[in-house]
Amino acid sequence: MKMKSLLLLGAAAIAGAAYAETYTSVITPLEGEKWWGAGTFFGSHMPYDNFAEKDLSKSNYSNQSAPLFVSSKGRYIWSDKPFKFSVKNGVISITSEYEKINPVAAGKTLKDAYLAASKIHFEPSGAIPQEVFFSMPQYNTWIELMYNQNQADIEKYAENVIKNGFPVGVFMVDDNWQNYYGNFDFRVDKFPNPKAMMDKLHAEGFKVMFWICPFVSPASPEFRELNKAGLLLKEKGKKSPAMVEWWNGISACYDLTNPKAREHLKNKLVKMQKLYGVDGFKFDAGDKGAVSGDIDFYEGATPSDYCEAWAKMGLDFPYNEYRACWKMGLQPLVQRLQDKPYSWDGIKQLIPDMLAAGLLGHPYTCPDMIGGGEFRSFLNPDMTPIDVSKIDQKLIVRSCQVHALMPMMQFSVAPWRILDKKHLGICAKFANLHKQFGPYILELAHNAAKTGDPKAYRLPVPHVEGKYNVSFSGLKTAVLNEVNKAQMKGEEVNVPDLAASFQERIAGILAEKLLLAAADTGAKQVCLAGGVAANGRLRQLVNDGAQKLGAKVYLPELKFCGDNGAMIAAQGYYQYIAGHTAGLELNGLPTLPIDYE
Repeated sequence: MKMKSLLLLGAAAIAGAAYAETYTSVITPLEGEKWWGAGTFFGSHMPYDNFAEKDLSKSNYSNQSAPLFVSSKGRYIWSDKPFKFSVKNGVISITSEYEKINPVAAGKTLKDAYLAASKIHFEPSGAIPQEVFFSMPQYNTWIELMYNQNQADIEKYAENVIKNGFPVGVFMVDDNWQNYYGNFDFRVDKFPNPKAMMDKLHAEGFKVMFWICPFVSPASPEFRELNKAGLLLKEKGKKSPAMVEWWNGISACYDLTNPKAREHLKNKLVKMQKLYGVDGFKFDAGDKGAVSGDIDFYEGATPSDYCEAWAKMGLDFPYNEYRACWKMGLQPLVQRLQDKPYSWDGIKQLIPDMLAAGLLGHPYTCPDMIGGGEFRSFLNPDMTPIDVSKIDQKLIVRSCQVHALMPMMQFSVAPWRILDKKHLGICAKFANLHKQFGPYILELAHNAAKTGDPKAYRLPVPHVEGKYNVSFSGLKTAVLNEVNKAQMKGEEVNVPDLAASFQERIAGILAEKLLLAAADTGAKQVCLAGGVAANGRLRQLVNDGAQKLGAKVYLPELKFCGDNGAMIAAQGYYQYIAGHTAGLELNGLPTLPIDYE
């Protein structure tokens, strides 16, 4: 009887798995309502009208994706889990294995919808990727070297960046620098002295990153080590490691949903950094589509969890880049658009895809590679390089110009190899234009990492005697009054908005006074210094204003923007070692004289 009961229970479990409940939600648009979201690669289809079914549980569609839609009428759709969706005549149909999904009314505009969804589901982290990503170009060796990454050609590529007048920035060494997948040692036949190479690139001013993936070559010592430790993905219902098919063949794969596997991989990367001085990594091949087959993950995780875990690895490495990502909105991760073809259609996709990325919470985005990142576009059918004379020079230049005004710009095909002197000069000019706009782009990046609307509160401009004098006493009182008013009305103070408004007013006053003095004196040079020079908004305002005056602006690197605290501490140290001390009754007077002996 007991055995019969067990058999019946087993049959019931199988039946339950076969007939798992699904939830269908149909979202009918309001009058004039348009929707954006779901995936960066769908940008050219947004706002949606008609769109074939896509399954976000099984694919990133080669780019960033998220279970999010936002509308022009202030509504948004969110689910913590992936879903299928399709659009017909503006009506969105969503099928979920987890829940019924209904839109949330958050306001009246697209901005309202985005900010509301962000506040609840992907709040700004306050951090951005390394600043050099935004202020300087990136150089990737993929199209030039493909699978022939080697020390000599890498050093030559970097030398040509400088030789041809391009700004020095981030340098990315792409696939096939290592012995095999899962190994993080340089191929000795291709890299006779990798430490010397790294030292040379750093001396030239580059930050250097290396391509990595989560795959492991089956016939390797690393495979045997990881398999024994249980850190690889498993075949469904078995203990044997899964063999995963991806674009470079068939490999085992780190189970990124296992914290021990992530820690093991992280330690390998940190070791590489310590040995060679590597700055960071291009985290490629984290697409959930490759692992959506008959695979078991750690503690019942899913391909989406796997993809998200791969992205979280980058949070420990400020120099990072991703192409495939699941959720992770407003985290300090560099996101790159899917490889585009070398074509005018490829260029046309850049702006809509960049807008789509931003609406999914990814403002720190690189618009693929200049001229296109699809390497086959630069090869003949027999995989030999195409005739350089057949390259459309205007296409490369237009692509470069679009990139220059984006958050980031990345070269791969070497412009000095494929362009004549005239068109090469134009590309160099726009690469330097991107550098010139660096402070402005960087400020926008910092703003994206913050909460708070700088125009939410109307704060006064204190008036004091003296054309160039400033005072903030009345401004501080106004902030206190806003807090008291809110308390009297029983309302909550929006702290991020109030802080942003306070900063905006102070930065505006300081910039106005400085630029006024420069204009009145005819100064051709304007400089910020001290701790206040670290404020991004002030740097932006001064930079913009100085350009309008025709004055050159000097903005020190943030590491040099110290305040008086360090100087006071240094003076205190020398006073202490000289035996000049005081009791606890000493008052903290700002005008306390200092005697120098």
